Amino acid sequence: MTKEIEHLLQTFEEWALFVKTMNHLEEKTWNSSMEEGKWTIKSIVTHIMLWDRYFYKEAIEKIALKQPVTLKHMNFEEFNRKAIEFGNRTETSEIVNKAITYRHKIMNDIRGLSEEQLHQTYLDAEGNVFYIPQYLEDFIWHDQHHMEPLKKYLANLEA
Repeated sequence: MTKEIEHLLQTFEEWALFVKTMNHLEEKTWNSSMEEGKWTIKSIVTHIMLWDRYFYKEAIEKIALKQPVTLKHMNFEEFNRKAIEFGNRTETSEIVNKAITYRHKIMNDIRGLSEEQLHQTYLDAEGNVFYIPQYLEDFIWHDQHHMEPLKKYLANLEA
């Protein structure tokens, strides 16, 4: 595995490690928002966990099994609305466990791929290109987009 991919995977794992550090939080904190009218911490974690599950089942696992990638363009707003609903009816401990599990499944399957598979471009169900390094870069950005404000918020709560 190239140093580039290994570095991306290490950075990609930061989300799972961060979620693990939040395991001790009280339910009240999980259900709090950083700003009035914004998502709760639980909703944010659920949102990322469900995106991880989607990309694992429709792309990464398919590539590992040498099957066609079945990703389709999603209505992000509807997906995120459903993620919030899922989070509201699911125990926090289950969401934490699934967030860590899906992130590690993605990483383990990627680590099991050959160099050729890692750097191949795949076509999704709609004919769009799926490229693993780009996927990792995009989701690392997405993780950071949520993680940095969460870290600040939690640090202020504990101060």
